Amino acid sequence: MKHAEALALAEEALNALKPHCERILIAGSIRRLKPEVKDIEICAIPRMVPAGLFNDELEVDPDFCAVVRHWRKVKGEPTGKYTQRILPGCMTLDLFIVEPDSWGWQLCLRTGSSGFNQYVLLKAVRQQRYTSDGGFLQRPGQVIPTPEEVDVFRLLKLPWCEPWAREV
Repeated sequence: MKHAEALALAEEALNALKPHCERILIAGSIRRLKPEVKDIEICAIPRMVPAGLFNDELEVDPDFCAVVRHWRKVKGEPTGKYTQRILPGCMTLDLFIVEPDSWGWQLCLRTGSSGFNQYVLLKAVRQQRYTSDGGFLQRPGQVIPTPEEVDVFRLLKLPWCEPWAREV
């Protein structure tokens, strides 16, 4: 699909989810401004609401889940870390449900490109003796918070790279 058409679909999905999110952003090839787009990738931190018998637990906002479940399911649930849905217009949505402390790392990975991830980000992860596990950058026994993309580049000792320049 052409970038402009995919962006319009992605923005519709984003706008439907946004009232139920702490943070949400379009990632992938749309964010990299590619002229052709094969799927839509969105990173979201859904709002958490009180739940449980005494409201002493938190769960993903049911309204967020309702919006996601309105789209045809391919796999995953909106209460997990990932769900794939089919949007109106038959475009695939890869929705990544992210925690605040992993936002930067997940946004980097989900923006791509796959070559940039493999030959730049993951190479730097190994060089700096980090691992990527459970959606987080880690060192043995320690989760490294990356609330912003700039934190990832700083930790990996990489110069900042705009999303549209992340091609290898």
